[in-house]
Amino acid sequence: MAWALRRAFIGSSVAWASALPLATLAASHRFAPSIVYVLAFAVYAIGGVVCHQRPERSFFLWAHQMPVCARCTGIYAGAALGALALAFRMGRQTTLNAEPAEPAEKKYPTVSPRVLRVLRSNGVCLHMAFSPPRTMLALAALPTVVTLAYEWTTGHMPSNTVRALAGLPLGAAVSWIVIR
Repeated sequence: MAWALRRAFIGSSVAWASALPLATLAASHRFAPSIVYVLAFAVYAIGGVVCHQRPERSFFLWAHQMPVCARCTGIYAGAALGALALAFRMGRQTTLNAEPAEPAEKKYPTVSPRVLRVLRSNGVCLHMAFSPPRTMLALAALPTVVTLAYEWTTGHMPSNTVRALAGLPLGAAVSWIVIR
């Protein structure tokens, strides 16, 4: 069951990342079949729910604005690339139609029992605060946080390419966490 959900996530990540430029291409053609326009409209509508879609912060392909901004494009591309890379890696480790091997136990930083009791008595659960997935997510979010901080403190907007590249590791990290 877990592997089926992983495959569904991988497929949907790749499908959504692929739908973004394809919807832009469909929007740029004047005489496309109506079903193509309906699908492109759906992608733009979904993009409008999850993104601000500001033109100055978006890539333009074929003289048409993409359904999401550059940062979101980077996040979704990173998620798709991360999902594909992890699927390829997991596929090489397992045989066909078999569940991928799960780690025997989670390895978290070790803390002495006394320190752990003190932290827990104060409401801190250290092994969860510094778990590998959380640490990886925090590190992957740093480029995006830096671009946001730069933008908010200086009033200057980084280029769309910088914003998209900053989103790539965040998308890949989220994808890795969901699949693992």
